[in-house]
Formats: sequence, structure tokens, C-alpha cells
Amino acid sequence: MRADILYQAAPAYDERPAWSREEFEAKLRERGRSYHIHHPFNVMLNTGKATPEQVRGWVANRFYYQIAIPVKDASIMANCPDRDIRRGWVQRILDHDGFEIGGIKDPGGIEAWLRLAEAVGLAREEVLDLRHVIPALRFAVDAYINFARKAPWQEAVCSSLTELFAPEIHKQRLATWPQHYGWIEPEGLGYFRNRVSQARRDVEQGLAVTLDHFNTRALQERALEILQFKLDILWAMNDAMAQRYGVNA
Repeated sequence: MRADILYQAAPAYDERPAWSREEFEAKLRERGRSYHIHHPFNVMLNTGKATPEQVRGWVANRFYYQIAIPVKDASIMANCPDRDIRRGWVQRILDHDGFEIGGIKDPGGIEAWLRLAEAVGLAREEVLDLRHVIPALRFAVDAYINFARKAPWQEAVCSSLTELFAPEIHKQRLATWPQHYGWIEPEGLGYFRNRVSQARRDVEQGLAVTLDHFNTRALQERALEILQFKLDILWAMNDAMAQRYGVNA
């Protein structure tokens, strides 16, 4: 995990030509090889080898990341002077925090995650008070929030592009968890169902900003470093959980 990512600016000049938008997008998508879908702890979860304790540990710890997402998105909006970008980006906060506007009510993704916690046998209170959150995981998530607050807003947007790879991991959970973990209440999986479509929509906006802004070779290389930083955050979170709860072969 790159501790210096905030302070390493892109070189002012790179004599190599910029990649085309298509080439640049392909380079970004190639980073999916480092996505935590391949982490042994996640593989264990999605292949039915996790114990109830390991599943509960994952749910309780990931909650800390879930509540950080709208904080990250609010930081991006606070740094962004472009009204059109803010008008689109605010939907992410509503998706997670929930809303009640004009008689339309959505409890949001954080509430959906709390319902997942209850479905796996955790009390809402023990998730909300963060008693199970591993210090190393907390450190990784806080590093991401710190980056989003201090980096140029376009870089913070770029860091969100791990969403490129998110629909597949949610689809895996929807396909395998009911099969392997019959003790989990099915309605608790609503978060994963919602995020399959939401993540695709979010990718469109984040990818458009990234392809538009990172338009020189130096900036494009910087974008790849930023995306790798975020991928490392997610991997480090799984490392922390693997160390605490173990990985079953």
C-alpha cells in the first residue's frame, strides 16, 4: 500500500505519446488482476469454505468500509467545482446513506448492510459500535479517506474505479452464498443485488471523468498508480481479516 501516493505528483512531461481512450481504458481494466476477488480470504468466502465466524467477521469489518464510502464521496464533492459532476456524484451518497424525498424513501446501502449483518447472526449494536473492526483494516480504510480528502478531486474519482470490477464479485456472492450458506437469511443479500446495477452506473461517470482528465501519458501513468493504490487498500483489508480469522484450504 503506497503511503506516499498523495505526495508523488505525475511528471510534468513525458515524451511518450498518450494512449488513446480505448487503450487507456483497457489499461485500467487490466488492473482487475489485482482485485480482491482473487484474495484467498474472498475465494474462501465465495467457495463455501468459510465458517460462520469467518463470515460474521467479514461482514462486521466490511461495515467500516461501507460507512466510509459516503464520506469519501462527500470529500470528492467538497473539492469539485464542477456543478454537473456534483449533481451526478451526489447519487452515490444517497445510495449509501439513504434518503426520503418527496414521499420516496430508500433506506440505503448502509442499512442494507446492517440487514446482512443481522441475517448472518450479528446484533445490529455490535456492528454499529465497530467493536469487531481490526486495527489494520481501520488503518487501510482511513488511508483511503485521507487520500480522497486531500488529493485533487479527479484523482479521488479515479481511485473509485475499482467499481469496474465490483459487479462480478457481487454476482459471485449472489450465486454461491445461498448454495453454501443456507443458514443466512436470503433477504439479507439485498445489498449485493442492489450494487450490481448501481456499480455499473457509477462506473460510467467515474470512467468518463478519468478518461477526460488523464489525457497525457504522464497523467495516464499516474491514474494507473492511483487505481493500484485503491486496489492495494482492498487487498490489505482482506489481509487483515485473513490474519485475524484464518483462511481455510
